[in-house]
Amino acid sequence: MDAPTQQERHNFQAEVVQLLDLMIHSLYSNKEIFLRELISNASDAIDRLRFASHTEPGVEVGDDPLRIHVGVDKDARTITVRDNGIGMSRPEVIDNIGTIAKSGTREFLNALTGDQRKDATLIGQFGVGFYSAFIVADRVTLTTRRAGLPAAEGVRWESDGRGDYAIETVERPEQGTEIVLHLRDGEDDLLNDYRLRTIIRTYSDHISLPILMAGEEDEAEESVVNRASALWARPKSEISESDYTEFYKHVAHDFSDPLAHLHARVEGAYEYTLLLFIPSRAPFDLWVPEVRRGVKLHVQRVFIMDDTGQLLPRYLRFVRGVIDSNDLPLNVSREILQSSRIVDSIRSSAVKRVLRLLKEMADNDAEKYGTFWREFGAVLKEGVAEDYSNREAIARLLRFTTTKSAGDEPDVSLADYVERMKDGQEKIYYLLAPSAAAAKSSPHLELFDKKGIEVLLLSDVVDTWLVTSLQDFEGRRLQSIAQGAADLGALEDEAEREASEKAATELAGLVERLKTALGDKVFDVRSTTRLTTSPACIVANEPDIELNLTRRLRGTGAPSQPILEINPDHPIIRRLNGESDDRRLSDWAHVLYDQSILTLGARVDDPAAFVDRLNTLLMAD
Repeated sequence: MDAPTQQERHNFQAEVVQLLDLMIHSLYSNKEIFLRELISNASDAIDRLRFASHTEPGVEVGDDPLRIHVGVDKDARTITVRDNGIGMSRPEVIDNIGTIAKSGTREFLNALTGDQRKDATLIGQFGVGFYSAFIVADRVTLTTRRAGLPAAEGVRWESDGRGDYAIETVERPEQGTEIVLHLRDGEDDLLNDYRLRTIIRTYSDHISLPILMAGEEDEAEESVVNRASALWARPKSEISESDYTEFYKHVAHDFSDPLAHLHARVEGAYEYTLLLFIPSRAPFDLWVPEVRRGVKLHVQRVFIMDDTGQLLPRYLRFVRGVIDSNDLPLNVSREILQSSRIVDSIRSSAVKRVLRLLKEMADNDAEKYGTFWREFGAVLKEGVAEDYSNREAIARLLRFTTTKSAGDEPDVSLADYVERMKDGQEKIYYLLAPSAAAAKSSPHLELFDKKGIEVLLLSDVVDTWLVTSLQDFEGRRLQSIAQGAADLGALEDEAEREASEKAATELAGLVERLKTALGDKVFDVRSTTRLTTSPACIVANEPDIELNLTRRLRGTGAPSQPILEINPDHPIIRRLNGESDDRRLSDWAHVLYDQSILTLGARVDDPAAFVDRLNTLLMAD
């Protein structure tokens, strides 16, 4: 007897309505992906049932073979996708379908404006999942029961995808989920049995579960459409590039082709298989901290869990794919993973293989590696600080924009830099700045430009941590050109040293007066040889923390102990050396200081006072 009906109507979460509208209008030209997405969800549901049967009391796989069914009813104009997986309870249906439980969803949708609203690739990065059904259907009916619940607690959900949905409790003897798509007008081509089989073989052949369809002549006789074996478990000789690509799109929920992949079966003390991919585009939530990583752990081909950091380190969070172990227990927990020697071995091997894959890409295909670096370079830089054992390998993969770069693209490796260092140069010089434009226009570059010394221009937020962690490369120390005195060692000739000493003597009185005028704003004032066209600049005190790090941590301008350096050859400085009016000299001191702060890309403490002093000096002149 049917269970009492408890039908309710609920409004969709606002983000769901937006996403449905975007998909219907953006993905229509690629509408066949709806079947791939629904089959992928069914496959995931069966994987989760297998895992739950080992970890949740009362949850059992059952006697029926685990499989996915796809059916067509031409008279009713419907397509049905059915599985005997984990299923959903009533609250799970509301949570998983009525809302989008994904961090960053609102930011993602807000970003899709103008032409981007038609960008199927961007939406594909989000993962369309169940909602893809509405690309071809004007009504969708879902009936489900979670494994372990009684038959009376089945759930029926129905919606036209416009704004709300109906949900009711129903009798459902079978566990799992059935989705019925009532096709829109004009979608009759999808009622063709051959057409659906072709879509399944194209997009879902890699699914390791049997996908069954009824025969056209005998509907009672179902046949398996796909190969129904785990792709990563097949011999590589039997797998085509298109197979790898479609599997990547399944596991990553991405429409774009991957840049590269690695497929390795490791045998020895432990046995495991790696099938890992490097995406070609960064997901919109790459920088959302709580997002799960893109690698799925399987044990003996049974899905266990999404990686939460045990399988790959955080700086490789862009990697997608599968790791399948033969040695871990099926009921393995996250706590066991954290202290498992097997997992340590898998992690170490996977990291080294991914870094080797990136090196091969960098060595053999500069254009493809350039794409990777634009999308994920800032993430990879985190590895220098996080992964000491692989620091050198990561350092060789880094790319930078330098004063020798042809454009703005980071195209210079540290090995490139070292190879073209000038005779007598002992250090790798870099400049941290809040933006690429600020770096290129920095007065700190003047002496280095004059001598033709290459400088790394660093403007990513992570670059501060990078240079703090990467002290040297191939025995050459990394040195900030905005910290400490301008010491070029053997690159500075004797005449320059003598001129610098002479200038320091001649400007000793001016230096003291400027220091007095600025008071506790500066740690020191001194003459410098690092400037050729600018009158002054700010540098960090040698023992002091790197200037740009301080600014980013405190959100202010200069560090607590900045040093003002003045150019003894600049007309303004020569003129100030003869200035007798202490008030005018004080105004000039503060203007020079504030100008130097601005050239750092920072902000002055009192903009109004800066403008007032500048106007006063301009009118006086």
